[in-house]
Amino acid sequence: MSLKEPKFTIGIEEEYHLVDLTSRDLVPEPPATLLSACQAALAGQVSPEFLQSQIEVGTRVCSSLQDARAELAHLRTTVADVARSHGLAPIAASTHPFARWSRLQHTDKARYHDLARDLQGVARRMVVSGMHVHVGIENDDLRIDLMNQARYFLPHLLALSTSSPFWEGENTGLKSFRLAIFGEVPRTGLPGRFSGWSEYTRTIDVLVKAGVIEDATKIWWDLRPSARFPTLEMRITDVCPRLDDGIAIAALFICICRMLYRLRRTNLSWRLYPVFLLEENRWRAQRYGLSDRMFDFGKGELVPAGALIDELLMLVAEDADALGCTREVAHVRTIVARGTSADRQVACHDAAVAAGMNPQQALEAVVDQLVSETRDVASPGPGGP
Repeated sequence: MSLKEPKFTIGIEEEYHLVDLTSRDLVPEPPATLLSACQAALAGQVSPEFLQSQIEVGTRVCSSLQDARAELAHLRTTVADVARSHGLAPIAASTHPFARWSRLQHTDKARYHDLARDLQGVARRMVVSGMHVHVGIENDDLRIDLMNQARYFLPHLLALSTSSPFWEGENTGLKSFRLAIFGEVPRTGLPGRFSGWSEYTRTIDVLVKAGVIEDATKIWWDLRPSARFPTLEMRITDVCPRLDDGIAIAALFICICRMLYRLRRTNLSWRLYPVFLLEENRWRAQRYGLSDRMFDFGKGELVPAGALIDELLMLVAEDADALGCTREVAHVRTIVARGTSADRQVACHDAAVAAGMNPQQALEAVVDQLVSETRDVASPGPGGP
């Protein structure tokens, strides 16, 4: 019996840091009126995050990337407007350039109290934000099958998204230091391979029945079946200051899912590689972003990251056309050509130092860049900027 084609709907969640427009530092305790005003304006689409210095937004279920972009543009603009009225601004970057985690407090919410008690110092250092992309795949076993195969492409998506080169005032030398911080949390990283939905649920139930976790929402893999929706949820990526970069990455992910489904429909599948090898590409994406080489495991050799992504774009061209997101996916080439937020942040910092700014002023210049890019949600038009 043939599988019914998934709906391939999409939903996107973004987490933002909240900065003080005067000091450019994270605000440890934003006014309660900020969140309440955002919730009043964006009913059901905005929520607190683990730290009080963060806020999360999420689109509704969208049938197209164009709808998702319009929703995220509205969400970003609304949060930015409300924050500005309080002297604050959101930044869509995965780490803040110089904030000190020891100054921050977690949100007063039962779930977050439990996390803080369970994870201790690991939780207190978790001053990181990400972008999560949900793709509607209703069949449970198909969701697991596509998760097994899509793991291969997660480093590609990470490399395109990197926005966390700085940590507590230091250039870490990594394009995504967020993963180094988040990797301290249990039940993170690449998921293992599962034979189907039954094996997946049996595996999760071992921890649930032992009382280690309440449910699958405490599984924080780079890619997971959502515990709340019939979706495959991609979680590896940094959040992108430039909206069109994030939309391009989300579009590429949904096209990867459709491409893998299309292969399965003809009794084909993407080759499954050991997690050991996939982790190597994950590390290279975390360390270098797009600026170095990644493994082409089919060839068994390192190739420029841009060449690997160009090959991926050719693989999903048919799927981008079918899903009506050819323009959004094409923007990936713009990201490859000009670099990611991590590249721009380091360049901004170095230019500021070269211009005579002291180290703190240079980091503040990076924050100003992030505030501006997060707020600018205008579409760049065909071909991108």
